[in-house]
Amino acid sequence: MPSRSRISPSRPRPVPRKPPRALSHVGADGAAHMVDVSAKAVTRRTAVARGRIVVAPAAMRLARAGRLPKGAVEEVARLAGVLAAKRTADAIPLCHPIALEHVEIVLRPRRDGFEIEASVVAVGRTGAEMEALHAVALAGLTVYDMMKAADRGMVLTDVRLVRKTGGARGDYEAPARKGRRS
Repeated sequence: MPSRSRISPSRPRPVPRKPPRALSHVGADGAAHMVDVSAKAVTRRTAVARGRIVVAPAAMRLARAGRLPKGAVEEVARLAGVLAAKRTADAIPLCHPIALEHVEIVLRPRRDGFEIEASVVAVGRTGAEMEALHAVALAGLTVYDMMKAADRGMVLTDVRLVRKTGGARGDYEAPARKGRRS
């Protein structure tokens, strides 16, 4: 009986995978450290992040009618998102403090909650992705705080980076997600 090779000539050979990038926040000794960005070029950097908070329809009706005990949920959440973007380095240990040129938080009411979007612009040596993500997360948590008397079952979900520009690694656009609005 003739011997057969494990990989037949008609099948493509497996493509060798690139080794994963080294984690920049972990030193040779395995200890976490802040990355030295002093040699990086100063560039304009933007980031957009999105997320959702799912809220019971009855609680959303109260919010729309202005009948929540804590008041105007959208305005307070918007301000919380701006503050969160500005204070990201205080909350995430290895983030560099960066000067933000612009922060915009948009809450879009839906029947089942809010879509939250944060847009951040900075000019510096490191990006604005964490600031945008932090803004979305804190705006969502603020919605929870403002509406918990009406619905304790809310879910903050789908917080993700949608787009970023600038920096050494260039631009990024998240792939479209089937069946999702954000």
